[in-house]
Amino acid sequence: MKRNILVAISVFTLFFATQAQAQQKFGFVSTEYVLSQMPEAKSIQSELQAYQRQLVNKIQATTQGFQTQYEAYQKGASTMTEDARAAKEKELQDLQTQIQQDQQDAQTNLQRKEAELLQPALDKIQKSIDVVAKENSYTHVFSLDVAGNPILLYVDNQEEADISDLVLKNMGITPTEANPTGSN
Repeated sequence: MKRNILVAISVFTLFFATQAQAQQKFGFVSTEYVLSQMPEAKSIQSELQAYQRQLVNKIQATTQGFQTQYEAYQKGASTMTEDARAAKEKELQDLQTQIQQDQQDAQTNLQRKEAELLQPALDKIQKSIDVVAKENSYTHVFSLDVAGNPILLYVDNQEEADISDLVLKNMGITPTEANPTGSN
């Protein structure tokens, strides 16, 4: 009797677990692909390139100033006193250190600017993903862009699971190029 009850409980548990899994619907989206299709992608890229040129120009100007001072030092070093030469060498070393610091700061600032410019578009994509996932009964949607490898637990039909174009359509954007996943 106890054995029959145990078997019945096991069967019911297995049945309900199977039913719960059958209701799972997984999808993935390539946010890079969606972003590349958005109209604001071009303006983000242009603004980022302009900012990068501005940073590069500043570093080039500082480097040019260093070169000019270094050449002047080389020409006049033989006529300088030991103290004047040491002071000028220290000044050149400080300027060279400043150039290196400016380069590091420029890289950090460029990354910060990119994140700042992309955030509104990424928020828009996320909102659209949420809508598409709910409308199409997806229980899980994964990013296709994480380290170049999709993080998928299970996908029955990958072509049906790629919702990148649905996200674009939800945002009112008609895809203009082939989806890099090869689906849709």
